[in-house]
Amino acid sequence: MKKYLVTGGAGFIGANFVKYLLDTHGDEISIHVLDALTYAGNLMTIADELKRDNVEFTRGDILDAETVGRIFDEFDPDYVVNFAAESHVDRSIEHPRLFLETNILGTQNMLDQARRSWLMPGTKDTYRPGKRFLQISTDEVYGSLPREFDTPQPLAVSAEVAKVASGRTDLHTFGKEMFTEDTPLAPRSPYSAAKTGADLITLAYHETYGLPVNITRCSNNYGPYHFPEKLIPLIINNILTGRRLPVYGRGENVRDWLYVTDHAKAIDMVLRHGRVGEVYNVGGFNEAANIDIVRTIIDTISRLMHDNPGYMPLLKRPLDEVTYDLIDFVTDRPGHDMRYAIDPSKIATELGWYPETPFKEGIEKTVRWYLDNQPWMESVTSGEYQNYYRQMYSDR
Repeated sequence: MKKYLVTGGAGFIGANFVKYLLDTHGDEISIHVLDALTYAGNLMTIADELKRDNVEFTRGDILDAETVGRIFDEFDPDYVVNFAAESHVDRSIEHPRLFLETNILGTQNMLDQARRSWLMPGTKDTYRPGKRFLQISTDEVYGSLPREFDTPQPLAVSAEVAKVASGRTDLHTFGKEMFTEDTPLAPRSPYSAAKTGADLITLAYHETYGLPVNITRCSNNYGPYHFPEKLIPLIINNILTGRRLPVYGRGENVRDWLYVTDHAKAIDMVLRHGRVGEVYNVGGFNEAANIDIVRTIIDTISRLMHDNPGYMPLLKRPLDEVTYDLIDFVTDRPGHDMRYAIDPSKIATELGWYPETPFKEGIEKTVRWYLDNQPWMESVTSGEYQNYYRQMYSDR
């Protein structure tokens, strides 16, 4: 039975990863979730999973050496997946020190505890078989790419990648360059600088101590259970609650969008089959300008409301007012990266992974989930769940 220690497992990507593991491996694995339950961590997201005998939870911070050490000693994980991080660029601009402490020193503490626990007695760089530490990173460590095309252009991929792609013909791009694993690191915000630091200390522990590590760098994730500070859930929530839709600048910034379940699958494949010490880029081949994302969400909600009148009570304004006129262009973010684009050719050719979900399909699934799960959204926006669940797990 493989044992997974998932930090940040009550957050957006971490919780979806826990769900993916249980859907895929069932009772053949065991999972220990470690989460500090800050504003973006929500135990209601994994409430059903926590009822299972093979899932444990500890409320704690990855900076806390005593708590992390106890989990390593008692649970003895085979795989550590470090999602835990401060992750919102706007918050990093306001509170950079918090991001440096959590993302760099927290990761270093996790690496230290893994090294202490996994090292074979009497050796300096030999570890018990089957162990792996996976640092979850971001495409933002690479900095910014230029947007060279006004409209998306067809994207050509190698024959090897096309074979793995299983017939996807919707690939396009806004520029001639994409981030590869060899792209120099050039972070441009306190958040991305902190994630870059975490990546470098992870690789240093591999080079210096021989710790079996991997890093995955992903593009923007979207899907269910996403805290409504990020673009897609924020726009969905604002439409439903009758608010305006803020868009930075003119909405021209381009992002590559990855459906969260596709990302979860990639992570598990890297853990089980990736080459030790390697970095793997995980992208969606779904580039889109922010303004087009917002317009797509408006169109999707409007269509679903027309087709499913049962959703209408969720809308706090007349349906005929759900138009592009709701968009407010606001002052651009300082140092706003123009374009991200991840090339996942390495993970496709080495491990056979490929993003399976085209954006058109993924965004409709995402919008439908939020329409069908408004109690969850209300719980994270009201904060009521915080007191209940923190009291529930206060002694763990």
